[in-house]
Amino acid sequence: MSTKTAAPPVLPAAMGKRRDRTTRKSVVVKDKIADWTITIGGMAVILAVAGIMVFLLQVVVPLFTGGTVGARSSYALPHTSQRAVATLVDEYKAIATMVMADGKIVTFHAPTGKGLQAPAFDFGGESATAFGSTLDHADVAFGFADGSVRFGELKMVARVIPEVDIPSGLTRIDDRDSTDGRSIYRRLPGNQARVSSVEVTLEDPQNISDQGSAIVALDYRVSGGANAGVKSFVTVDAGGVVRLTRAESKRNMLTGKSRTVIETSLLPSLPQGTQVERVILTERADQVFAVSGNTIFRYDTRNFETPVLAETARVLPEGVKVTAFGFLIGEQSIVVGGSNGAVDVYFRLPRPNALGSDGYELVAAHRLEPQSGAVVGVSASLRGKTFATLDDRGNVWLRHSTSEQTLIRFDRKNEQPDTVALAPRANGILALEQGRAATLLDFDVPHPETTLATVFGKAWYEGYDGPTYTWQSSSGTDSFEPKFSLIPLIFGTIKATFYSLLFAVPIALLGAIYTSEFLDGRVRAVVKPAMEMMASLPSVVLGFIAALILAPIVETWIGALILAFVLIPLALVAGAYLWQLLPLDQANRLAGVPKLGFQFAQVAVTMFLSYSIAPQFETVFFGGDFKNWINGQSGNSAPFLFLALLPVSFGAVAWIISRFYGERIEALMLSRDKTGAAMLDLGRWGVILVGSLVLAFALAQGLAALGIDARGGVIDTYVQRNTLVVGFAMGFAVIPLIYTLADDALTAVPEHLRAASLACGATPWQTSIRIILPTAISGVFAAIMIGMGRAVGETMIVVMAAGNTALIDWNLFNGLRALSANIAVELPEAVKDDTLYRVLFLAALTLFAMTFVINTVAEVIRQRFRKRSVQL
Repeated sequence: MSTKTAAPPVLPAAMGKRRDRTTRKSVVVKDKIADWTITIGGMAVILAVAGIMVFLLQVVVPLFTGGTVGARSSYALPHTSQRAVATLVDEYKAIATMVMADGKIVTFHAPTGKGLQAPAFDFGGESATAFGSTLDHADVAFGFADGSVRFGELKMVARVIPEVDIPSGLTRIDDRDSTDGRSIYRRLPGNQARVSSVEVTLEDPQNISDQGSAIVALDYRVSGGANAGVKSFVTVDAGGVVRLTRAESKRNMLTGKSRTVIETSLLPSLPQGTQVERVILTERADQVFAVSGNTIFRYDTRNFETPVLAETARVLPEGVKVTAFGFLIGEQSIVVGGSNGAVDVYFRLPRPNALGSDGYELVAAHRLEPQSGAVVGVSASLRGKTFATLDDRGNVWLRHSTSEQTLIRFDRKNEQPDTVALAPRANGILALEQGRAATLLDFDVPHPETTLATVFGKAWYEGYDGPTYTWQSSSGTDSFEPKFSLIPLIFGTIKATFYSLLFAVPIALLGAIYTSEFLDGRVRAVVKPAMEMMASLPSVVLGFIAALILAPIVETWIGALILAFVLIPLALVAGAYLWQLLPLDQANRLAGVPKLGFQFAQVAVTMFLSYSIAPQFETVFFGGDFKNWINGQSGNSAPFLFLALLPVSFGAVAWIISRFYGERIEALMLSRDKTGAAMLDLGRWGVILVGSLVLAFALAQGLAALGIDARGGVIDTYVQRNTLVVGFAMGFAVIPLIYTLADDALTAVPEHLRAASLACGATPWQTSIRIILPTAISGVFAAIMIGMGRAVGETMIVVMAAGNTALIDWNLFNGLRALSANIAVELPEAVKDDTLYRVLFLAALTLFAMTFVINTVAEVIRQRFRKRSVQL
């Protein structure tokens, strides 16, 4: 038997040709270009982000670097036998002045000590025994041994003149200043010069003490505002009598003549043997503080005719004396310096068990770092809570009250200190040594109020009961203290993000599950692009609609809105179970657009029902008015507790029935046809609903009986532009992002997982929740994180709809202020390199850090989920 070997097939010539597998040069070049472009672009993005970080740090760091010390000049002064009762320097540090007890004024060039001629207060050969003045020393008062008081003005005048008006023959003092013997001429840019000089006026004496007893302590104020021109002063004579006097000039409108009306009120006597060493008076003359030893006596003089000794406060330990005493700007903070070096700042605050008879009490709000010697001098800034202290060893410390910082220390090593004067701009200190020598210290502390503790912690401000987180950058008075805590802004950002995601995430995720797993492909092709188009709406438009349209509607129909939150989910669940009663072929035939239309109709009907019965709902649950109820003006807490506990009760009852009766019910359902099983299932959920209503009602009544009230926490006082409105508007902006990304993640799950689950008998809902969603969880989580990033950085919606109130309050019906909104609102008004300007950049850096942390954590978690799901 012969075997024939088959001949190999003959291939066509085209098939026999070997394919050229080498890559063309053009493709390689394009690939390299793309590779380098992507690499360079990525590096550029990283460098841009790093550059933003560096720029923000460059602007922010000076907030926490303290100050810089400038020139320091010391010089001798003309010898005088009289003591100085006041020392001051002008705001340009050109002229310094000492007021002597005999009325003589010693004026000199502040940087060099060059003596100048100056007018004097003519006391007729007498010497003052007491001195008082306003905080700026512009209005002064002198007390004398005969019990009289004289008022005057001491003005440091500065005016700008053209350079051509500078007189000839001036004596040059230094490279900037010249003098004609009385004034200082300082050249300015723009061919101008500033002329600084001293002017004084003195009024006739007024007898205060009836017996002609010497005035030993005095303070003086000139009221502003509605009481402008009213002079108030407090005196203490050698006999220990304390008097409050008010002088008011009244003008006759007919004759044009003015007359001065003087009223005097004797303040209650102090304990026997008390020697008052210092006394101070508020601008409104409603409080008088007298110091003796280690004790402060506080008078309440709001009723001028019947003043009372409201409080006696011991502010220092036994054996320690108050050696320095004075107001800070605003006259609410009192600086107390002791012979032991202690420096404390006191506020007058209301207290439930106050020591004062008027319900107020002096509280040591700030205890600052003590000095090494007795504090003998205090000088307050006119631009903030900065002040200088001088001890008997010659050390001068610059401090800030609220931040409790010691900003700069000047150690003079002098055993004969006299007094200290802080320049009005808080950029220089003049320290005197018994009137014979002086030292001018220049410095620059641009941001004394900012520390990490005041920006990110609690600070105790004037008028507050205790340390608080407060943001308030500006006000209408010069004595206002800016408050720069970022915590209310960070809290507002978190609050807005939380409530917006609470609204957006369930809707977006459930919508993504529905469209990816249940909705007909033709309908999905319309719904998804429509949802994606929502993301293109500008946030300013959403904010405008929320502020001007949505907020008034929510305020008017808040009852209907709350009712809709309850009824719409119940209606959708009930409709879903009613749908099961349809025959199978009919349900399948209507599963597309008709079913979706039925669901929309359910929502519309339920909303109309909520609108229709809202007045009755408010009457039954909230006494007829939800806003009055939430403000605590009517009703009790039980109705709202019932609504709040209803979801919890529903879940609890559903779990109990499923745990104990679930298998029995499922067996009964399997033994019946589709309609019978649907009816049985509907009955089960009806029992759950009734049981949850009964349980929620019982729990609400019990909690209300125990005094538990939902008001005052998550729900409280209602304002029109609130977090609920922000949640709606910002949720509308966030939903498209979360929905689109989540839908893509769910759709990308391999089809064989769906098929396997359905083949095992799982329902489409079980497949979606237990198979598809866990597999796509990394993408879903990334979608939520991207939505959170959008919510954290949202600006215009929060600016327009949140009310911009910097509060730390979880109240859903109150406003908020977020970091981004605060930057947008305040940055246009901030002066470049000012404290507010830098703090706003710190807010931007904080927002940058928050988003960076959120994105980093999200990426780490996403990668962990991805490692688990990739195994499928």
